[in-house]
Amino acid sequence: MQVVLNNPILYVVDYPDVDGLEAIDKRRARGMYLFGDAAQRFRDELADALKRGEGADELDLCIDQFDGLFTQPAIYQ
Repeated sequence: MQVVLNNPILYVVDYPDVDGLEAIDKRRARGMYLFGDAAQRFRDELADALKRGEGADELDLCIDQFDGLFTQPAIYQ
């Protein structure tokens, strides 16, 4: 398990041993788990967004592409 990103907008954990990735949109308290090709695509899109900067605009563009997959409620305890 490797925390890839943890900022006020997005929390991303990569699970390379199982080729999976978990992402939580903190603003909407919704999360998703991806594996295989979908996880790799998210990794690629996130890397491109981070190359442009860690601002909200760059991350919004990345998150918007996967918006329909953020379906799991994220409950903080």
